Amino acid sequence: MTSQIPTLDIHRFHTDRDAFVAELGAAYREWGFAGIRNHGIPQAQIDRAYETFKAFFALPDEVKRGYHVAGGGGARGYTPFGVETAKGAQYSDLKEFWHIGREIPRDSRYADDMPENLWPKEVPAFREVGYGLYQSLDALGAQVLSALALHIGLPEDYFADKTNSGNSILRPIHYPPITADDIPNVRAGAHEDINLITLLVGASAEGLEVLSRKGEWVPFTADADTIVVNIGDMLQRLTNHVYPSTTHRVVNPPGEKARQPRYSTPFFLHPNPDFLIDVLPSCVSPDNPSRYPEPITAQGYLEERLREIKLK
Repeated sequence: MTSQIPTLDIHRFHTDRDAFVAELGAAYREWGFAGIRNHGIPQAQIDRAYETFKAFFALPDEVKRGYHVAGGGGARGYTPFGVETAKGAQYSDLKEFWHIGREIPRDSRYADDMPENLWPKEVPAFREVGYGLYQSLDALGAQVLSALALHIGLPEDYFADKTNSGNSILRPIHYPPITADDIPNVRAGAHEDINLITLLVGASAEGLEVLSRKGEWVPFTADADTIVVNIGDMLQRLTNHVYPSTTHRVVNPPGEKARQPRYSTPFFLHPNPDFLIDVLPSCVSPDNPSRYPEPITAQGYLEERLREIKLK
């Protein structure tokens, strides 16, 4: 039997902190993934968000394409099918998506790196619902980062002032029904995420698979009340691979299930653009020497990776 990716109750961070931090840290060291339940985001809020996102994706193609920003690297608004390609993959992913970013003052020093959001006028609730979910996931992600900081000997609030203006992204995704049996590509090719951590809320169909350390693809279909949280490459680099950024993919389900659309909404939690990703001294040891002698800013790293996945 393949071992299972753990699901943990984040309420225990407040009631049984030491044990929860130890269990969460162990889960991430082994898998780079964990399920989080009792997260405090109401199911009604999640359901309304999905209804709203589905309403947008149901619009005619020419309407949706009106929100595509040419040359914008997919940073805001709509990205159509056939654009994003997993690093090193031959074929593009079978998906379309929308990006919601952080709302910041336009005189912020980060304004050049974090453009204004676009909002589809055809779906009036999109802004309120979409940004409300953004804020809820941002707050939950901060709790997860607090626990991970404690696990590697950092202050609980270590990440607070490094992510409070983070270039984080909420990405509603639509994977269309697969109508042919000879599709050469999967819905989302094997990849690792770029950011610190990713929070995936309410995938509407099975398909997510995680590559174990043994080289096995392990399905991870979370319960309805569970948010999947995984480590991204920025945190892997910052922690010198103490927390691994695990390869994962979204496969085409078998039989008739492939004929159904799939919707999911990941939240990619990023540091502030000028945060310097430099290996933490507490994550360097004789058994784990530093893999990254040269630091890089979060924005520099992001741009490098966006070019690799053909968004820039």
